[in-house]
Amino acid sequence: MSTQPKAIVIGAGFAGLSAATCLAHHGWKVTILEKNNQAGGRARRLSRQGFHFDMGPSWYWMPDVFERYFRRFGKRVEDYYTLQRLDPSYRVVFGKEEQVDIPARIEDFKALCESYEPGSSRRLEQFLQEAAYKYEVGVGKLVYKPSLSIREFIDPKLLVDMLRMQALQSFHKHVRKFFKHPKLIELMEFPILFLGATPKNTPALYSLMNYADVALGTWYPMGGMYSVVEGMLRLAQEQGVEVVYGAEVEKIDVQAGKAHSVHTAAQSYAADVVIAGADYHHVEAALLEPAYRQYSEAYWQKRTMAPSALLYYLGVSKKIKNLRHHVLFFDEDFEQHAHDIYTQPQWPREPLFYLSASSITDPQAAPAGKENLVLLIPIAAGLNDTPAIRARYFEQIMKQLEYYTGESIRPFIEVHESYAGSDFIRDYHAFKGNAYGLANTLKQTAIFRPRIKSKKVSNLYFTGQLTVPGPGVPPALISGQVVADYIRAQFEKN
Repeated sequence: MSTQPKAIVIGAGFAGLSAATCLAHHGWKVTILEKNNQAGGRARRLSRQGFHFDMGPSWYWMPDVFERYFRRFGKRVEDYYTLQRLDPSYRVVFGKEEQVDIPARIEDFKALCESYEPGSSRRLEQFLQEAAYKYEVGVGKLVYKPSLSIREFIDPKLLVDMLRMQALQSFHKHVRKFFKHPKLIELMEFPILFLGATPKNTPALYSLMNYADVALGTWYPMGGMYSVVEGMLRLAQEQGVEVVYGAEVEKIDVQAGKAHSVHTAAQSYAADVVIAGADYHHVEAALLEPAYRQYSEAYWQKRTMAPSALLYYLGVSKKIKNLRHHVLFFDEDFEQHAHDIYTQPQWPREPLFYLSASSITDPQAAPAGKENLVLLIPIAAGLNDTPAIRARYFEQIMKQLEYYTGESIRPFIEVHESYAGSDFIRDYHAFKGNAYGLANTLKQTAIFRPRIKSKKVSNLYFTGQLTVPGPGVPPALISGQVVADYIRAQFEKN
């Protein structure tokens, strides 16, 4: 192509920013059209009365994925934001009298395992050796493939690797080969929650997440996860990417099987390539004519969704004792909560929940002497949330939190905002109000996920949590790179 090719990217989330920056780095003219007034997608920042909240992702795992991304441009993570490793990594509450801090050092984690189950530290070593191998192959090789054809995986060495990665065994069975104590099993199964499926429905290859947890650690970018967004945005702009805010896309104009332009209410943008980083279902169902949609409504209704979430953002006018930066409340029945999400979707009877108090680590997160709290209840996608439901669950988990801390908190709340499925739909057009995308079940992994390249529109591509490689911030970062590299390869052929 003799003239500078133009790419329009829909959405300035992690995947959209990643794809746009990669193409711009190789000489493309790239414009991102962002519906909201901030970049970051679900990772936007909410600021109220001096309190700053990460609205969505709050865990910084798999630091090597971020480092690999910035190295593509001759940069380093520390050129854009500062990381601090958390120690302890997080706390798990099994009850008021039983809580455990997960240490950052592996030797200390081994000692913790021994305290639950004598001899388990030796089995942990074997478990982590297998998990390290899966991480090396899975994150180093497999997730950077476009997954458009089974032929991508037909390589003798790769097939051997995949067999060793136990892709056909459930994580539930796999972890029980190594550990017997129920609390230890819960600690090992926790990272699977990031994949949006139960351990029984998650392939054993995802023990790679345990390697990410125990070996690579839990980190915090000072300023919050939004500082990562700001860093990526600055890098994108350094590469020449233009971002237009308040620019909700209303239509993709397709002629003879090719996208010619993208329309907002204010303007039309010509394109050689369109990359949809917005909700996949919304793009197909609302932005394309029926003839150009790949997947029917019936197809989407049959997908297994990762959970949505009910979140509360609280600014508290005092410091709270007995908290860590990340706290997981596992003091209710895990199996029952999972049943209420996946098996019989309904509002959970006795919810588990997660608390983030980044003000413990970061003085920028809240005014001096105060605390910022984010509380998250995983819920089934597609539930109808109402103010009454939000109020009921708030009271329920605040009673648990106050009981656990031994402190009165509710009278000291200065900022109180909630966010749930209807907000995900309003802000992101999220299918069924999902928070995390499609669950990473075996039938929704790699080539079994919605494709990054449209079969009906020759120059339309998709990136983000509903396509490969899957939900989460590191996968979104990878997804953008995968689609950008695939586009470049296709254009270089022509």
